[in-house]
Amino acid sequence: MKRELGIARCGLACCLCSENEHCSGCNSGECPDKNWCENRKCSLSKNLGHCYNCNEDCKKGLLGKIKPYAFTLFVKRYGEECLLNCLERNGNNGIIYHRESLNGDYDGFEDVEKLIEFIKTGQK
Repeated sequence: MKRELGIARCGLACCLCSENEHCSGCNSGECPDKNWCENRKCSLSKNLGHCYNCNEDCKKGLLGKIKPYAFTLFVKRYGEECLLNCLERNGNNGIIYHRESLNGDYDGFEDVEKLIEFIKTGQK
């Protein structure tokens, strides 16, 4: 886990991404997706560091997907440090963010509250 990369503006876990050896995170200015990322553009236009700093319940861009949306809601409720702690603990217990593809143990949920509970407890 590259904890220093933290959470992306949209809620994805840059700190756990398998692509982080080629990416310095969306706040570095070197993000390969910076020109098309709707969440980056929106948060910058509102002068916010992350979508979780916004008071709107938004599902635009990557927030239309359950994982980044759940991570964003988690941070709004419990804070980024708590999310990082949970992700690190879960990773140490064998929960995988990405497997061979972009899917892992945090994917496949249809209920955002169940995903948030999984993040908190590490148990399905």
